[in-house]
Amino acid sequence: MATTRKTANASTRIADMPFIVLVMGVGSAAMAAPAAYALTTGDFVVARAFLFAMMMSLVLTLLIAIATQGQRRSDLGKSQLTGLLASFAILPVLFAIPFHEAVPDLSFLHAWFEMISSFTTTGATLFDDPGDIAPGLHLWRATVGWLGGLLIWVAALAVFAPMNIGGFEVRAAARGEDPSLGQLTGQQLHAPSERLVRFGAKLMPIYVGLTLALWVALLVAGETPLTAICHAMSVLATSGISPTGGTQFAGSGFAGEVVIFAFLIFGVSRLTFSRGVLSDDDRSLFRDPEIQIAIVLVVMIPLLLFVRHYVGAVEDREAGNAASAFAALWGSIFTVLSFLTTTGFESAQWVRAGDWSGLETPGLILVGLSLLGGGVATTAGGVKLLRVYALMRHGEREIGRLVHPNSVGGSGQTARRIRRQGARIAWIFFMLFALSVAAIMLLLALTGVQFETAMILAVAALSTTGPLATVAAENPISSAGIPDAAKTIYALAMVLGRLETLALVALLNREFWRG
Repeated sequence: MATTRKTANASTRIADMPFIVLVMGVGSAAMAAPAAYALTTGDFVVARAFLFAMMMSLVLTLLIAIATQGQRRSDLGKSQLTGLLASFAILPVLFAIPFHEAVPDLSFLHAWFEMISSFTTTGATLFDDPGDIAPGLHLWRATVGWLGGLLIWVAALAVFAPMNIGGFEVRAAARGEDPSLGQLTGQQLHAPSERLVRFGAKLMPIYVGLTLALWVALLVAGETPLTAICHAMSVLATSGISPTGGTQFAGSGFAGEVVIFAFLIFGVSRLTFSRGVLSDDDRSLFRDPEIQIAIVLVVMIPLLLFVRHYVGAVEDREAGNAASAFAALWGSIFTVLSFLTTTGFESAQWVRAGDWSGLETPGLILVGLSLLGGGVATTAGGVKLLRVYALMRHGEREIGRLVHPNSVGGSGQTARRIRRQGARIAWIFFMLFALSVAAIMLLLALTGVQFETAMILAVAALSTTGPLATVAAENPISSAGIPDAAKTIYALAMVLGRLETLALVALLNREFWRG
């Protein structure tokens, strides 16, 4: 009984800590991974940089924890969203310190860019050649992206869900609740970190277990240990970070792509990993609208690219080559799902798929898929499939009314709510997203970035799909080649894309600060 009481007291003390202290502690402890790996491989420069940075970060975290220990719980109530925003503002700076020390000729701005790109699970990089940095730094980039994905998994249920943001506003409208942004109940206001600790305890074992399972599967497929763990963390976090430059250069080949494809489903719907965590998550996977839309897109787009080959798009059709046809079809299927979940891994057969279809710029299809994004409360970015579903149902009803003006919409009360309130708030977010793209493009253009480059970088940042820059344009876009001012704007746009515009709008809500 005494042991149980001590455990409960420890959990209470952890729950009373501010949001930022908890994530700083986890992030600081994670520096041990690249330090240990670099030490075992004999890279003492990288090992020393991460070991010293870990010690400094842990001491800083301890001092902040002691300084905030006496705060009242009500003072910490509003720290859920503000603490999440502070995490993306402070932690990349903390993570950039060992990265900067390990690469002496790298400016701190560039190190910060790498870390904010990783932590927001965007995956953009300034290193066009993966061999330009040590393997331990690739592990650190993947680890930071993995931590960012875990933070989003937990924050989506602990922060976004009770505030009706991050896609949960459509879910609230479907249940007939008031989808007001940023409103917290009294219980939620006085329990700022209990939800964080509770959902973290439920989701972290799942997240770690899935990562380890994918790592082992990639090892069995013939991948090297470092590449396997980096790709495993990147798939679960949908960051697209790779020490080889992508899955098309990995040693596991087709078998590795098949394994990764199976785990990309966790970026499509939260029901794949958190079914039953919330009270209304009782429907089956195949009845989930996000799963249904993803299946349609993953089937229809590759099929259209494949069929276009036989309608005169390519003169040298290779119609009798079954192996070439299968490779092109698989390349389309894998890449479509990868960019739909905003992971950004490109199949080794994607180039063949583009040649097979005869399209001059097939990468523009990936831009559209990244804009759509994955599921609500997943690590995927973009507009989110639930919002797309609400808009699609609303459009379907409006078309029906054009044909039959006096018809009455059916499908039940929930469907009517989605078509009305859900579609309205989804359209608001879509317009905010479009305005954000336009604003980022304008700011990038003011720094001297060309129009096409600015458009792709804006979409890549706001959808958190960094690899989009290398495949969407006619020629790959190098993030290292844009001005430093553009890099700063690009990085801040990643934070905006990760937190979503509605989260920042919620910070301006009077109800959020009242009381």
